[in-house]
Amino acid sequence: MPPRATDQLIHRAAWLYYAHGLRQDEVADRLDISRASVTLYLRKAREMGMVTIATSTELFSHDVLAREVEDAIGLTSAWLVPEDKVIDPAAEMPVVAASIFLELINKGDRVGVAWGRTVYNIADVMPFADLRGVTVVQLCGNLGAPYSYRPDQCTTEIARRLNAEGINFYAPLVLSSERLAQELRGEPVIKEQLGTISDCGLALYSVGGIEDDSHLVKCGALSSADMHAMGEKGAAGVIAGQLIDRDGQWMDCEHNRRCISADLDSIRAIKKRMLVVQEDSKFEPLMAALKGGFASHLVVTESMARRVLDRWSREGLGKSGSGKA
Repeated sequence: MPPRATDQLIHRAAWLYYAHGLRQDEVADRLDISRASVTLYLRKAREMGMVTIATSTELFSHDVLAREVEDAIGLTSAWLVPEDKVIDPAAEMPVVAASIFLELINKGDRVGVAWGRTVYNIADVMPFADLRGVTVVQLCGNLGAPYSYRPDQCTTEIARRLNAEGINFYAPLVLSSERLAQELRGEPVIKEQLGTISDCGLALYSVGGIEDDSHLVKCGALSSADMHAMGEKGAAGVIAGQLIDRDGQWMDCEHNRRCISADLDSIRAIKKRMLVVQEDSKFEPLMAALKGGFASHLVVTESMARRVLDRWSREGLGKSGSGKA
């Protein structure tokens, strides 16, 4: 079974204190917890055998890999879902992600939610909670009624599970012309909603691919030929309905100019950006998203984490978070 959330937090505190030599107050600041909690976690780490003089790599090899990913990329936290004969990552990933998501929400938070199968699966298994005072907002415009995993479905279901207020985006994701999109973005209600995205304390999303059966193609926003052409021009992934290039930057293209979606800089301004990626086919989109600084909290499989760490090291990349890595 995957480690409990508390156990991973204990290991992170021990890693920062013993492996990085941070003071207890520095560990508290890094993890956004009290110094008393750090003291308690360090004691528990010793009692559990996570550390003797250094952190234990044998008992918690998956946690060590997570800490290495955090260190390399500059993430606040990475959570790895094991892959073995007992655990099915496809079933376990949404459960783990839902648990982490609930832990990251603070009282009174505004929470931004994107769309897609991954986000909808997380919403579908999310435990019910009473988080009145929390507001769940949609990060991008909506899609046609026949399409599954719509942005409004994801936002509404998560708000329902949390007993929170849900704010949907009553505008299409993609307009028929750039002029219409520009005018709609200027409408007071839409302008206000887009302008408050950066006020969110937490965002939940995945990164889409640019393959022929990607969400943007399935929902009719782009044809497979258009998507292929955008790939030739450097598109590598999709964040909140918008195409990003291989460095994780917004692409100046007709599709993006016709989108009604949160400005990508507004998303990057959100302190806790929870990115969940499961499919092996999303490795390149994930790399683009990480380079672009779209994750502070990452949930992936162990094998994906190893691929990311290997690529990050081979390309000599620095810490993400401020645009191009």
